[in-house]
Amino acid sequence: MAAHNDLGRNGEDMAVDLLKAKGYSILHRNWRCGHKELDIVAETSDLLVVVEVKTRKDTLFGNPEEALTNGKIRRIVSSTDAYLRKYAIDKPVRFDLITIVTDVNEPQINHIEDAFYPPLF
Repeated sequence: MAAHNDLGRNGEDMAVDLLKAKGYSILHRNWRCGHKELDIVAETSDLLVVVEVKTRKDTLFGNPEEALTNGKIRRIVSSTDAYLRKYAIDKPVRFDLITIVTDVNEPQINHIEDAFYPPLF
């Protein structure tokens, strides 16, 4: 497996550990439906939380949150819509972002709740 795939998988593992430590229930990891994909789908109380994970080994080319483009947000929202329909879920959804930079001795992890709202199409 390519090194960048290992970096991404390790980042998602760290994100899941963080979410579990905060009391979230993990429903799915790397959920796919056709070309649609969600990194992590979690639940807390009466809220469904869709989490995008961005992992970088350093910030030489920018911070990980800068990779969350408008196009990526639209794909996440579209994938979330498919997820909600597939599992007939009727509860509020929050979109979070977890960024991880691993270039230091201790990875820097940042959990951004309500990182974005669904755009108006």
